[in-house]
Parts: sequence; structure tokens; C-alpha cells
Amino acid sequence: MTALSRDARLATWIAEEQAIRNQLAAPGTLSLAEVAAMPPMDFFDGIGRGDLPSPPINAVLDFTPVQWASGLFVFQGTPDQRHYNPLGSVHGGYIATLLDSCMGCAVHTLLKTGQGYTTADLRVSYIRALRSEVGPVRAEGRIIHVGRSTALAEGRLYDVDERLYAVASTTCLILDMNAPRQNGDAGVR
Repeated sequence: MTALSRDARLATWIAEEQAIRNQLAAPGTLSLAEVAAMPPMDFFDGIGRGDLPSPPINAVLDFTPVQWASGLFVFQGTPDQRHYNPLGSVHGGYIATLLDSCMGCAVHTLLKTGQGYTTADLRVSYIRALRSEVGPVRAEGRIIHVGRSTALAEGRLYDVDERLYAVASTTCLILDMNAPRQNGDAGVR
């Protein structure tokens, strides 16, 4: 099997992102009750088909879900000058947001209907500066462990050449979305 050339990989990445973008609904949110009633993969498939609203953060930072499966979630974004810090590179918060999103969604894929999650801890190690000339990057989250009350995941941010820009890990609290809430928060299970 021959590896794709860089140009072919880049074209594939762009085509995959555009195919999803063409299907996404307008940004919006669902109620906790609506999300809690859906199996997680149905939730993500619904977003990907455009049956459910796309998450507003994706529009704000211009990133798109491009792949999801049980225990795996991948977002793609192309940073530009809007995402720069005063030093002339992409702000670490952009990178951290993509990594937090892919890892959290990877956790969500393995939860039971009625469960949710929230990030309890996020650790990011930046490897090199990211600039807009790099083009699209992917944030890939994978599950390490899912227990009754916590889940752990790892993530990496890389470009079409597989050059690594950051790695991350997270601990997420697993929430019972059907538990009585105080101040609108879901209950910790």
C-alpha cells in the first residue's frame, strides 16, 4: 500500500471537512433533558447529519467534527490571524479548546443514555508554535479509561504532515443528567 502524497492528504482533509460542513445545521443548543434522552452516538450522528444544531463554539473558533466512533473523536480547524496571540502565533487557548473538545467528546461517545460529563482537569503540553501557514490541523481525542464517576482521555493536535503541535490529557466527571439539579447544574454521579 502506498502512502498518499502530502497534497493528496491535504485535499482529502479539506474534502472531508467540507462534506461535514455542508451538512451541519446552524449553531444552537438543546436542553439537558433532550441531550440526556439520546444515546451519545445518536447525538453526534444527529449533529453530523444536520438533524441537530451544531455546537456554537465550533462556529466561534471555526472548527468542525470530522470523525467520531466509540472512544474516538476528531475535530479539524484551520487557524488564522483571528486566533493569534500578540507574539505572532496561534493562541494556546485555541489549541487547548480543540483538545478539550475532542477529548470530552471522545468521553461522551462511551457514556450511557442519561449521562453527561464535564472537564475536571485539563493538561496541555505545547510542543511547537502553530501558525496559520500550517493549514488545517486535527485534534484527536481517545479514551484511556471510563469508570463509574470519572473518565480519562488523551489528545493530540497535528497537521497534515503528522507534525505534532500539542498533546493533552483530561479527567472528566461523569454526570447523571437525570439527577435533581441545583442552580441548573447536572448532578455528579
